[in-house]
Amino acid sequence: MDIAALSMGLSQMKVSQQASVSVMKMAMDTAKGQMADLTQMMDTNTRVMEQSVNPHLGNTIDIKL
Repeated sequence: MDIAALSMGLSQMKVSQQASVSVMKMAMDTAKGQMADLTQMMDTNTRVMEQSVNPHLGNTIDIKL
């Protein structure tokens, strides 16, 4: 068995694995950002829907002293 060829093969496999992990991390970061944007959009849409159904709620406060 050729030790030099084995060493090169293991080194190439390590580099390939590191590249795969880096790409996966980038994909996870992108997905995390998209999920945050989606959550924010859903919160905004929920508030808009609530206002359209009950536009008079939350506009005034009755206070008696």
